[in-house]
Amino acid sequence: MASLIAPDGNFLDQESVKQFLASAYPKGTFRNKKILLIIPDSTRTAPVGWMFKALFDLHGQDCRAMDVMIALGTHQPMSEEAICLRLEITQQEREQHYHKVGFFNHEWDNPAALKEIGTITPEEIEAMTEDRFSMEVPIKVNRKLYDYDQLMIIGPVFPHEVVGFSGGNKYLFPGVSGPELLNFFHWLAAIITNPRIIGHKWTAVRKVIDRAGASVTIPKSALCMVVTHEGLRGVFTGTPESAWDQAADLSAQTHIETREKPFHTILSCAPAMYDELWVGGKCMYKLEPVLADGGELIIYAPHIREISLTHGRIIRQIGYHCRDFFLNQWEQFKDFPWGILAHSTHVRGIGKWVDGKEKPRVTVTLATGIPEEVCQEINLGYRDPKSLDPSQFMHREKEGILMVPKAGETLFQLNNPPEWARPELPPR
Repeated sequence: MASLIAPDGNFLDQESVKQFLASAYPKGTFRNKKILLIIPDSTRTAPVGWMFKALFDLHGQDCRAMDVMIALGTHQPMSEEAICLRLEITQQEREQHYHKVGFFNHEWDNPAALKEIGTITPEEIEAMTEDRFSMEVPIKVNRKLYDYDQLMIIGPVFPHEVVGFSGGNKYLFPGVSGPELLNFFHWLAAIITNPRIIGHKWTAVRKVIDRAGASVTIPKSALCMVVTHEGLRGVFTGTPESAWDQAADLSAQTHIETREKPFHTILSCAPAMYDELWVGGKCMYKLEPVLADGGELIIYAPHIREISLTHGRIIRQIGYHCRDFFLNQWEQFKDFPWGILAHSTHVRGIGKWVDGKEKPRVTVTLATGIPEEVCQEINLGYRDPKSLDPSQFMHREKEGILMVPKAGETLFQLNNPPEWARPELPPR
């Protein structure tokens, strides 16, 4: 285990990171080995290119292969051009200096691309979920992993609505996993609810993910980063569990802001890297804990025109609803992919089922390129983004109005949260 953390208020520079990696992974560490670097797609802020280029300079000539797999989960595949941008290399550099590097997108929905490596038993599931579920869950991963001698996970750690904090084994599950485990633990998170999960380390979902990670017996390490939009705060190396553990602590200090009172109106502005509502929903997840009962959260993203290229058809069929809407009509919805049901509840937020009707706690409104009729169809509010001037929402916290210019990675919580936002943490 090794770490490099910038002094308070500062950020790490590229040269210091390169020296740190040379110390953590000395020359010869990967001699004659085939290495697979598992990295996030473009929906995560992180200097992945720094890490890739430094590792390649150190070990690219010694190892038999150093390839890259995009931990897509169920996101859209990336083109070669997009992967080059993610790695911060030019097309010319790709064709010359990095021409032997293989680029692979994970294929979660291609059974031929997956390998079953074990199962989690009903008894284990009962223990990890505190008796919420009792079922056998197969563990499947991209079979290409088994072509390599060493896996290295490279990615940032942020508060996360499904697992508590992203990173570590999450880049394997769901990053390069099959759909069964993905669907299971996303719905587990939805049952517990976003406010009780997000920003908390030792969640039931983290237990499931680490249990699945233990089934991947290929030697593996992690390079976990804590990043803001301004720069890199820290880098941690070690096992996926140990590197994540320390990175999550720094993320909690870096990515969580607290407020004394909730806000009745929140303008949550999505950055360009969120190109669909599927990922733009993070603008709700990170702010739900500070949205007052009866309040309105507006996802402001004129550039978003799709619900989801992968999942949009099903989302339009089921709409966005609170958890209890599905639980009280489970026979009708149980055969839909549970991961999509979970996304639906996370965007719609906490709610209740009263007298046969859904009673959401808050209003969620889209000010995007998604048409009004589609917003109505999927059970979300609509505002014309042209009618909104984000600057009119700035500096109005005392009025109960919050504007977040780059939403989705910083979590907002109340110093004294209501009961529904307090975690139910299982024992470590």
